[in-house]
Amino acid sequence: MPSGNTHDAITFILTVPAAIITYYALSSPLAAAVGAAAFLFGGLMFGPDLDLVSKQYSRWRFFRFLWLPYRSFFKHRSRWTHGLLFGTLFRVVYLMGIVTVLLFAASYFSALIFKTEMPRIVDLAAGWTFAGRVARQHAGAELLFLVFFGMWSGAASHTFTDMAGSYIKTGRSGGFL
Repeated sequence: MPSGNTHDAITFILTVPAAIITYYALSSPLAAAVGAAAFLFGGLMFGPDLDLVSKQYSRWRFFRFLWLPYRSFFKHRSRWTHGLLFGTLFRVVYLMGIVTVLLFAASYFSALIFKTEMPRIVDLAAGWTFAGRVARQHAGAELLFLVFFGMWSGAASHTFTDMAGSYIKTGRSGGFL
């Protein structure tokens, strides 16, 4: 398999074409910058190797603990971690779920300490809805799609590199879909 340094180099190299393609597709320098940043994040921080101790995992520093359940639940290179169709989508849903649980726990303990009304999970769901509405209102309706697609393509570059490495070594690309 390609090393972490190889994956990083490929991510950095492909960021420029990703920005150019985004710019020509949307005719917006801001969209190109957002797409390139999301591509970098997807390749360097949010890629498939969060299921083991890796460069991607280590970059989360004090927030590494967020990925411990993910690491313990999935075996490396499963369809849920390295899969082109579901890998990034699952990581987004997973991270949103973990953040929601942590926010709920913080709200709950805050209510206990300050003797205020206990939080309801419905309120956190409304918070996510509000955050999405504000993002769409201030940055455009395509922002969330652009960020997700940038993260997906950054992570997909990792998976394609792994597929190429597997093919070179074994003559098979493996089950990455």
